[in-house]
Amino acid sequence: MMHEDQPWPGTWRTIAYQLLTLPVRIVEFVVLLVLLVAGIATTIVWVGIPLLMLATTLTHRFADFERRSLRRWLRTPLPDAIRNRGDGPVRNWFAQLTDATTWRDLAYLLITTPLAIVEFVLGVVSAIIVPLALTVAPGVGWLHGKLALTLLGPPRAERLEAKATRLQASRARGVDAAENERRRIERDLHDGAQQRLVSVAMTVGRAKAKIGGTEPDTAELQKLLDEAHTDAKLAVSELRDLARGIYPAVLGDRGLDAALSALAAKSPVPVSVSVDIDQRPPAAVESTTYFVVGETLTNAAKYADASDIRVDVRRDGDTVIAEVTDDGHGGAEIRPGGGLAGLADRAATIDGVVSVVSPAGGPTVVRAELPCSW
Repeated sequence: MMHEDQPWPGTWRTIAYQLLTLPVRIVEFVVLLVLLVAGIATTIVWVGIPLLMLATTLTHRFADFERRSLRRWLRTPLPDAIRNRGDGPVRNWFAQLTDATTWRDLAYLLITTPLAIVEFVLGVVSAIIVPLALTVAPGVGWLHGKLALTLLGPPRAERLEAKATRLQASRARGVDAAENERRRIERDLHDGAQQRLVSVAMTVGRAKAKIGGTEPDTAELQKLLDEAHTDAKLAVSELRDLARGIYPAVLGDRGLDAALSALAAKSPVPVSVSVDIDQRPPAAVESTTYFVVGETLTNAAKYADASDIRVDVRRDGDTVIAEVTDDGHGGAEIRPGGGLAGLADRAATIDGVVSVVSPAGGPTVVRAELPCSW
């Protein structure tokens, strides 16, 4: 699933993109320009038709290559293009000529070639002057991504329709997640604290019956009261754990850094925590981040056979990024009904995305991208 907005790209990935794409852009520009000029000039004698058909095909190939490069280097959320098709080479060509995607692809390829020269110079200077790299280069990459979204992305109407569909699906998943959470709380109350409180009531009742006798057995009364006291303390502890599972007090009082550090301290596997957020995000984002990290730590400790876990939470523009990396044996994936699928459902309630990269042999990286507005 992709967001429709351009995220803030990484500094060195942006510089690498600026340095590597100039030769490719020059080749694309020269090839297309030669084919277009030659094709238009010789159309009257029919020789230009095959040249223009080749130019159209190469325009699509070059634009698709640019989409993949932008996704990789600038993290631009560009879906694959959907183009009109026709039966046979000629009809297919005419269908592509009437498709706005073809002309937008061509416009991007022609416009960005002179821009690539400027970006290349900026990339060279940024690679030498670090302050410029940290301040200017990512901004230029962000602007390039916005231009690519405008020309290479789907039309605005399609983007809005896709966003509405995604939001509708995420809300439905959120309702299901909330219902599952309600059932879990109900089950925990029934199987835990409720049973303890029933036991306390029964024990106190037995003690009252002993007191009502002619000769109360002090030792037996003491035993019953101790038993009731123990059950009452266990009930309070279970209720406290249940409340912490709904919204931990340390998260509300002290924020993510303290709450995640508390989780790390309880983990049987060594966990390093890094939280780099200059101001507190909204409560919904904080709680989602907390539970994503908490569940991932639990899974890593139980199933991954990990010896080291890293938690990295940072702000990236208007998005909170939470990454949990472990050095376990890998093989994790999001399966329907599984724990990771539950995390994805929880993140979807705020239009967030959870992704998992876990090759065989590890490492495993669980990444949550949670949009928010400060």
